[in-house]
Amino acid sequence: MSAVMSNPVFREPEVLGGPVREIEFRDAIREAMSEEMRRDKRVFLLGEEVAQYDGAYKVSKGMLAEFGERRIIDTPISESGFAGMAIGAAAMGLRPIVEFMSWSFSLVAADPILNNAPKMLYMSGGQFGCPVVFRGNDGAGGQLGSTHSWCVEGLYSNVPGVKIVIPSCPADAKGLMKTAIRDDDPVFFLESERMLGNKGHVPEGEYLIPFGHAAVRRKGKDVTICSWGRPVNFCLEAAEILAKEGIGCEVIDLRTIRPLDLPTVVRSVKKTNCAVVVDQSWSFASPGGELAALIHRHCFDDLDNFVHRVHTDDVPTPYSSKLEQEYLPNVRKICEAARAATYRA
Repeated sequence: MSAVMSNPVFREPEVLGGPVREIEFRDAIREAMSEEMRRDKRVFLLGEEVAQYDGAYKVSKGMLAEFGERRIIDTPISESGFAGMAIGAAAMGLRPIVEFMSWSFSLVAADPILNNAPKMLYMSGGQFGCPVVFRGNDGAGGQLGSTHSWCVEGLYSNVPGVKIVIPSCPADAKGLMKTAIRDDDPVFFLESERMLGNKGHVPEGEYLIPFGHAAVRRKGKDVTICSWGRPVNFCLEAAEILAKEGIGCEVIDLRTIRPLDLPTVVRSVKKTNCAVVVDQSWSFASPGGELAALIHRHCFDDLDNFVHRVHTDDVPTPYSSKLEQEYLPNVRKICEAARAATYRA
């Protein structure tokens, strides 16, 4: 599986036509899981408090009543144990969805999710893969302190054999989750607790969003701003401010970082001649650093300036709300980077 790809053209959810409604991010995820469980009896959900408590963040609300305790399964507080159990179930032909209450807790399950699941297809000589979705809350922003605020894509994107999905809006959350459940490889689906209550327009009809297909959220001619997940919303806010200063920002939402839609990024940078990468990971050995390197490699003769990067500060996550917001990528930092990239600082 290549880490860089571009899928065939498909129709974005907003242009599918038909009725839409405004729902929360958490509801979009629940709809996707429920629809896939109705479609395929091999799909089931397990994790801490997903059944009796409706999920720690109410993502699985009502699913126990519909699907029963054999398919909505409360587990002990043992991430390594239930992650390993899910991988075994996947090897036997089932399609589990594993909820980590926080991706910070997935570090306890590093061996099964990193050393087993991504390697099963290769080590079996292609005889069987590992169709499992690991999902949960990723990143800081909720005053949960250093140990509960990991942004794990900086660690996990280094591992071949996994697919990493980081949606920024409810419509993408639903379409990408349905694709993840049907995928035959292990998928890490990273949500943000700070976004679960965000509302957005989601089509009522059936749709899937393929992996490796970025979305251009805003057109612009002066600078390309690339991001994924929650920071995409900060990029769009920054673009509004910069537009008033005469700087036209093209905002690209990568949606997935494994696989990565490099062709969409390259086309944009060849047009704008400037690039900013916004990544909520720490900067050293990060997905944002990899994307910046790829832009330099493929757009070297087109760039008017080096690729500017906005990351989480290189310190443990602070507990103070004001410090935490300053520590993360934010609108001010993105504006400063875009001005510098376009020589308007």
